[in-house]
Amino acid sequence: MQRVEQFLKQADTYYLATVDGDQPRVRPFGTVNIFEGRLYIQTGKVKDVSKQIHKNPKVEICAFKDGTWLRVSGELVEDERIEAKKSMLDAYPSLQKMYSAEDPNTEVFYLKNAKATFSSFVSAPETVEF
Repeated sequence: MQRVEQFLKQADTYYLATVDGDQPRVRPFGTVNIFEGRLYIQTGKVKDVSKQIHKNPKVEICAFKDGTWLRVSGELVEDERIEAKKSMLDAYPSLQKMYSAEDPNTEVFYLKNAKATFSSFVSAPETVEF
């Protein structure tokens, strides 16, 4: 899990795919944080992505860096605790201009049943699960 977090942070931007009815939706994300042994992402409840995750929590993440790409599949589980939100906002101080741990719009999710595969054209894929 630490390797996945490090890769996503170093890639700076990753892409989160959700489902909207029968239409896939992909958008850039940048937040990732480990808290209490789980990998978290953050968004706002007012966004379409939040509504899509609540309707169908199965997602995929994809990122590319230095000739290697990472694909992560799993389910997102909302964590409504202030501590989880605070941990994310402490890791990304720039978000504190838009979000606060007490704000009901601030939303964090952790990955459950995650399968991460690191791939490149020059080596065999490596898969980790968490």
